Amino acid sequence: MPVYRIKHITRYRYQQPVTICHHIAHLLPREAARHLWSFADLEISPTAMRTDRFDYFGNRQTFFSIQEPHRELLVTSRGEVEILAPSTGMLFSNQPWELARDSLWNIPSPDFGSVIQFTFDSTKIAQCSEAAHYAAESFTPARPVIEAVEDLMRRIHRDFKFDSTATTVGTSVADVFRHRRGVCQDFAHLGIACLRSMGFPARYVSGYLLTLPPPGKPRMVGTDASHAWLSVYVPELGWLDFDPTNNMIPAERHITIAYGRDFSDVSPLRGVILGGGKHVVHVSVDVAMN
Repeated sequence: MPVYRIKHITRYRYQQPVTICHHIAHLLPREAARHLWSFADLEISPTAMRTDRFDYFGNRQTFFSIQEPHRELLVTSRGEVEILAPSTGMLFSNQPWELARDSLWNIPSPDFGSVIQFTFDSTKIAQCSEAAHYAAESFTPARPVIEAVEDLMRRIHRDFKFDSTATTVGTSVADVFRHRRGVCQDFAHLGIACLRSMGFPARYVSGYLLTLPPPGKPRMVGTDASHAWLSVYVPELGWLDFDPTNNMIPAERHITIAYGRDFSDVSPLRGVILGGGKHVVHVSVDVAMN
């Protein structure tokens, strides 16, 4: 099985000194069935007061505070992970999507609450008529549930253009539908909104994707990026991952870090600062195979 080395650097440079800051990071990986982490480490400069804990969803979360003046914040995460499972290939189920949706209510306690919570609106994913209408084209009467989800994934990949300049972290699902452009975060949110509109629990997954250079070109170090995809719960099959940005079922090249209701639950790094003025942020990610 492949083994990957990951290095994720976030650097903030401030125009004026920051006198105090408080941040929350989701940069250390959670346990996952497909992964075996040999190590994972997080370095923070300047030296910070730090607490590592688990959030509500079981993700590894780091809270840190720096209480000395600084003009630069450098956060570096490193890790090495082995992917245990082979490529899943095409998933299959003959169960009509309506029956799969209705059988969600038969999930035994205590699993019921942990699954059903992902059917409701969240901070960045609210119900919208566009999502319901768009999803309905894939979820036709009695269509097998996996076939319907895969068709939704393919249509998002086909109908929406990847454009890193078109949206921000605050862009709504309705705006993505309106402009038909966005990035992986937007397409994950869009797919989740569609699945929730059909009554299915769906969650946001953050992580990394090993990118491959064009034929004959060298691999560029540091030019990878954080990635996002979605996971839908199907009774009897459990949580299944789908990547609408790349029209693929995540397997050996996808590395999970955290999951939540949407991006706001698992933002790699967020916080508040006192001072600083204008700032410049630079992010460098490198995912390489050993």
